[in-house]
Amino acid sequence: MREEEISSLPPLVVNYLNYLGGTLNKSELTVLGYGSDLRLFFRYLKVYRGLADKNAEFDSIDISDIDKDFICSVTLEEAYSFLAYCRNKRDNDSNARARKAVSIKRFYRYLEVQNILPGKNNIAFLDSPKIKKSLPKYLSLEQCVNLLDACKGKNKERDYCIILLFLNCGLRLSELVNINISDISFDNRTLKVLGKGNKERMVYLNEACIESINNYLKIRPKDGVIDRDALFISNRRTRISRESVQKMVDKRLEEAGLGNMGFSVHKLRHTAATLMYQYGNTDVLQIKALLGHENLATTEIYTHVYDEQVKQAVDRNPLNKRFSQNLLDDFDDEDDDD
Repeated sequence: MREEEISSLPPLVVNYLNYLGGTLNKSELTVLGYGSDLRLFFRYLKVYRGLADKNAEFDSIDISDIDKDFICSVTLEEAYSFLAYCRNKRDNDSNARARKAVSIKRFYRYLEVQNILPGKNNIAFLDSPKIKKSLPKYLSLEQCVNLLDACKGKNKERDYCIILLFLNCGLRLSELVNINISDISFDNRTLKVLGKGNKERMVYLNEACIESINNYLKIRPKDGVIDRDALFISNRRTRISRESVQKMVDKRLEEAGLGNMGFSVHKLRHTAATLMYQYGNTDVLQIKALLGHENLATTEIYTHVYDEQVKQAVDRNPLNKRFSQNLLDDFDDEDDDD
């Protein structure tokens, strides 16, 4: 959902999104995400209630005319019907449906707090789909080296620097593209990052990161650059976009022989956290601060990654399972000899 599309939403939804961004300081991406979920929800309801042609192009259904009475009349049953539609017709997994459920519940909670809902907030009882917890996917140390080695040819210094920062600092994609040269302190080897909710944090840069940034700055375009303070510049001499970074990482993964393995930009963030926990003698609170997590439970997943690896290593021990009984038999034989 693009920012200009917010104006096509119902007025109450627009007010809510303005509240998220202007009062709660939610990031632009978060605000747009809520807007996209609510737009889908109300388009579905217009079709569900027979107020829009079922054969019409779904993405063209106008919802700007939805008023307070319509919004306040939504039932819990309609919300569950929407989640079923997202699963059966849009192939949304449990994570996507859970996010939509949260978007709907928080919107109606806002209406309740603002005394806009005339009665009981039934949407408060909307249950989110259960999310299957899985360990984050990440690159091994050897795969990281292969990925960095794949940064050759055009833009090699820039691409190498971007990937190195992802793997060393655990940056989010939005954080990386918004880095300014003025955010970097070369003397203190720190980087000021603007994270979720516009919260600033300081990230330590190791020698490899500093060296990589300096190597890139030597060849970084200077003439005709629109945003002169932007660290990473696209081929069009503008601040590099999220989409460009995603495409670049996908390309470098393919060149490193790591394509079609489920890796992505966000998996590089998982990789940084996992490697720090495994090799850096770093506790979970330090990783929480580095990654900018609000909740410790979000960070603790990386301890489970390590625990799972340890379990697998123990399971692979040659003394395990099929060898165990033979060994016991051998010990018994030795006892008999004595």
